[in-house]
Amino acid sequence: MPPALQADGRFWLTLNGRNFLGRGRVELLQRIRETGSISQAARAMKMSYKAAWDAVDAMNSAWQSPLVESSPAGSRLTSDAEQLIARYQQAEARHAAFMQTLVEGL
Repeated sequence: MPPALQADGRFWLTLNGRNFLGRGRVELLQRIRETGSISQAARAMKMSYKAAWDAVDAMNSAWQSPLVESSPAGSRLTSDAEQLIARYQQAEARHAAFMQTLVEGL
């Protein structure tokens, strides 16, 4: 029996030609939602606070309005972030289904 072929490809949403939103950033946003904290979200993902902050800053700067709002009381996602997460997840599911159809056609 020959080995099972698989198609693999990462899915990113780009904005102005730059990677904007991918699986890792979506997970970071979800963990910020859960914890109310960028540092706790970073810790849960085993990433540095600086890397998490840089990702949040890049997303906030690229989008027309902030996706994460921070205050001394903590951090929270904006409605734009919630909508982007949902749209990303829908698009990623369609991407996975497309990748599967590629394999089935081989």
